[in-house]
Amino acid sequence: RSRGSQATDIVILVVAADDGVMPQTIEAIKHAQQAGAPIIVAVNKMDREGANPQKVLQQLLQHEVIVESMGGETQAIEVSALKKTGLDNLTEAITLQAEILDLKANPDRPGDGVVVESQVEQGRGSVATVLVKRGKLKRGDIVVAGAQWGRVRALIDERGQQLKDIGPSQPAEILGLDGAPEPGELFAVVDSEARAREIADYRQRQKKSGVGAGTGGGTSLEQMMARLQQNETQELPIVLKADVQGSAEAITQALEKIGNDEVKARVILGAAGGVNESDVLLAKASGAPVFAFNVRANKQAREMAEREGVEIRYYSIIYNVLDDVKGTLEGLLAPEKRETFIGYAEILEVFNISKSGKVAGCKVTEGVVKRGSGVRLLRNDTVIHEGMLKTLKRFKDEVPEVRSGMECGMAFENYEDLQKGDLIECFEVEEVERKL
Repeated sequence: RSRGSQATDIVILVVAADDGVMPQTIEAIKHAQQAGAPIIVAVNKMDREGANPQKVLQQLLQHEVIVESMGGETQAIEVSALKKTGLDNLTEAITLQAEILDLKANPDRPGDGVVVESQVEQGRGSVATVLVKRGKLKRGDIVVAGAQWGRVRALIDERGQQLKDIGPSQPAEILGLDGAPEPGELFAVVDSEARAREIADYRQRQKKSGVGAGTGGGTSLEQMMARLQQNETQELPIVLKADVQGSAEAITQALEKIGNDEVKARVILGAAGGVNESDVLLAKASGAPVFAFNVRANKQAREMAEREGVEIRYYSIIYNVLDDVKGTLEGLLAPEKRETFIGYAEILEVFNISKSGKVAGCKVTEGVVKRGSGVRLLRNDTVIHEGMLKTLKRFKDEVPEVRSGMECGMAFENYEDLQKGDLIECFEVEEVERKL
C-alpha cells in the first residue's frame, strides 16, 4: 500500500458498503495522505443487503476524508463490482480528477518510472514489474533500476504478450537485469552500458556500506538466544530469502519494528530467490539463521548448512515469522522484578549465640515475616543493609513464618550489625516475564 501510494497519481479507495471502514482501509488512507495523493472513494458492494453508503462516508470523516456531499473535495462513487454498476461513473470521476490535476507526461523521451515488484524466476532470471511515469521504455534499452542494471531483453504485459515498447502509466515485466531491484526503487534509461555499470556499482557500494559485519558463532535461534543472554550482542541477525522482493521488503520492515532498546532483530540480507550457498556462507559468517519464505534451499545449500551448522527455517505465513522472532526476543529480555512488602518487625533485643552469631529478638508489628524472604535493616528510617534471612525461630523451633503480634528470633545471612530499636522490613520478589 505504501509503495502503491508513492507510485500512483490518484488513489481509488475501495470501501465495502456493508462492512464499512476496516483497519486496512485506515492504513491505505494514511499512506495516501502521507504521499499527498488525491483520493476517490469507491463505495463497493452496493448490491448487498445492509449496504449503507452514508455510514461509510461518516466513518471516513473521522480520518479526514471529506466527500463532496459533506462539503469536502473528495469524490465518492457508489459501485457494485459484481453487478458492474456505477463503473462508468467511477471512470468519469477518474478522468475529471486527472483533468483537474493536469496529469501529463512526455512520451518522446527516454523512459523512467518505478519498480513495483521483482523476483528471480528459474529459466527467466531476474524479473521486475515496472510502471513507466515519463517517456518510453523500449526493448533493447539499457536500464538502471536501483543497484541493478541490464539491457531489456523482453517487455511483457499483464496478459503475457510481448511488447515492443511501453509509455506513460503502462506497467510491464522486464527481463534482462543482473539482479532483482528493490520494490519502490526508481528506474531510468541510460545511454551506455558503461554509464549503467558505473551507477549500479556506486549504489551497490553505498548499500554494502550500510550493512555492518556480523559476528560469527551459533547460527540457530537457540544458539543466538544463548549468545544474547550472555550479553555478547543485543541484535538478532537474520538472512531472509523470499519468493518476491515485495515479500522480503514487507517482512524486513515488520521484523525491524520488533524489539526495544535492549533487543531487536536486524535483517542483514533480504532478497528474492531460493536459498543458495552464498546465503549459507553469509549466515555462517554473521552468526545468523536463514529464514526461507515460500522458497526452498537447493541441494548444495542444504548440504552446506548441515555441514556448517546453519539453521534454515521455512515459512509460508508472515505472521509465523514474526511470532517466532518476537518469541525469541522476548525470551532474551531480563524479567521485571516486582517487590511486595509483606511485613515489618522491631528488634527488641540482640543476643550473641556462640553457634549462630548475633540473633535479633523481634516482635512482628505488621503483616507477616517469612523464612527465605528478602529483608532490609532500617535504622533511623535509613536502609543500612539488604539481604536474606538465615534463620527464623519461635522459641527454639525453626518456623516458616511468624505473623503480626508474635515474637521471634531472626538472623541475617552474612551480616551481624544489629541494634535494639532497628526495624526489619520483609518483602518478596516476583519475576514477571516481559513482552514486546
